[in-house]
Amino acid sequence: MDIRPGDILTMKKNHPCGGNEMFVIRAGMDFRLRCVKCEREFMVARNKIEKSIRSVKHADEG
Repeated sequence: MDIRPGDILTMKKNHPCGGNEMFVIRAGMDFRLRCVKCEREFMVARNKIEKSIRSVKHADEG
């Protein structure tokens, strides 16, 4: 899956704050994500995130 920093991920499950869109800060073996709604940052392993992504909005698409 091609996910780069700056992309917005729409997740299948909501974050505890109620938002389901995450901004990608860092991508690699694990992801550093920021919730778009509450601005909380967290790190998650790549294999856990890739299963729970509904869609990807790439930064260069506009």
